Amino acid sequence: MTNSELIIGSHVSMSGKKMLVGAVQEAQSYQANTMMIFTGAPQNTRRKDSSEMKIPEGQAQAKLAGIQSIVVHAPYIINLGNTIKPESLPFAIEFMQGEVQRADAIGAFTMSFHPGAHVGAGAAAAIKQEAQALDQIISEQQNVTIALETMAGKGTEIGRTFEELAAIIDQTQHNDKLKVTFDTCHTSDAGYNIREDFDGVLNEFDHIIGLDRLSVVHLNDSKNPQGSHKDRHTNIGFGTIGFDALNYVAHHPQLTTVPKILETPYVGITDDAKGTIAPYGAEIAMLRAQKFDPEMKIKLRA
Repeated sequence: MTNSELIIGSHVSMSGKKMLVGAVQEAQSYQANTMMIFTGAPQNTRRKDSSEMKIPEGQAQAKLAGIQSIVVHAPYIINLGNTIKPESLPFAIEFMQGEVQRADAIGAFTMSFHPGAHVGAGAAAAIKQEAQALDQIISEQQNVTIALETMAGKGTEIGRTFEELAAIIDQTQHNDKLKVTFDTCHTSDAGYNIREDFDGVLNEFDHIIGLDRLSVVHLNDSKNPQGSHKDRHTNIGFGTIGFDALNYVAHHPQLTTVPKILETPYVGITDDAKGTIAPYGAEIAMLRAQKFDPEMKIKLRA
């Protein structure tokens, strides 16, 4: 397949005065043709009204820039699976209803969503509550799909197996708007062999969930070995999955139309320093060329 067919981008920031315009400009600077944004800070639920997000200007800029699709990521702190604290569920449902409306206003086609954690009650209880909550969140009018993410299985996370995600989908009555985000780091950390047998993993995914449910791939390398249940992303080719395997995922013939989104960490001036340099332009260039550059970080620092 030709490199021009690769739909690839990264997480970009929608903050400050420029909002969606600034996010598109950042994606442009990486030569991306897709992008992912949070509608506000990922660690909280404070959100601006969509009328303040410079959406018409951002959409016009995206069209000019050749951005084919926009992905929204819901904040990490929403936990629809927590049956221990039922009092927090109504707010979580209400927030997600608003998040769907914001994603639709932006024109996003899918919204990545961490399924949450059972916090000790067991996966079955969390899955049941999650499905009931999703039935209250999903409306027939919405365009955006909610893409449940494959998780690493850290702590009491649910969504750590394809079977758990399938159970959430099966138990949700109005599940035509439910899709899946396939995160390579999380799935490897959960125990799936992304490095040596991605075809086998994808085949398993297809049998249990269905490839028609796969709406976006989060393309990330992992700091930890397969099955570690840790969830620590690292730069493409610098982790335990490796460049060849991730390049294979990026260019996989069954995933041609699926956007690939990088959520890899910023590079520090030294390996120990806090990351301040965005790696996405360099990583996208490597994946388009299908050639790993072991000096990528050194070049970025220079």
